[in-house]
Amino acid sequence: MYKLMRQQMQSLLEGCSLPLPALANCAALLWEHLDRINWAGFYLAKGDTLYLGPFQGKVACTVIPFSKGVCGAAASTRKIQLVPDVHQFPGHIACDSASNSEIVLPLVVHDRLIGVMDIDSPEFARFSEEDAHGLAELCSILVEKVCWKDGLL
Repeated sequence: MYKLMRQQMQSLLEGCSLPLPALANCAALLWEHLDRINWAGFYLAKGDTLYLGPFQGKVACTVIPFSKGVCGAAASTRKIQLVPDVHQFPGHIACDSASNSEIVLPLVVHDRLIGVMDIDSPEFARFSEEDAHGLAELCSILVEKVCWKDGLL
């Protein structure tokens, strides 16, 4: 599945390297291909805060400080957060009470945090190391193919 998603992401980015259209299409791609999820999208970094970016799913938190939640942890540590039970995660933010597991991947360009990819599931332990690897490859494509020099916000 991730091989097909990588190919589709490459095709979607041909001819358009602007950040917001790229992130919007990536969110739609995630939503289309990943089963058992209830939210897929991006939060964009400005200062020490994440702001809601393109996504698919229910309404979401608009502003997340780096000091809060799974997204904040991914932003502040710049490490993938693979959380099998969000209710056990210190400082978890319940944007959707139906979410039980989450994976968040940082987007880093030239040592600068651009934002995070965030995916939630109503299932406990929905995400695996295989998902982390496949999603990290999609993030790498975004980092490599999109023109980030003008920022996002």
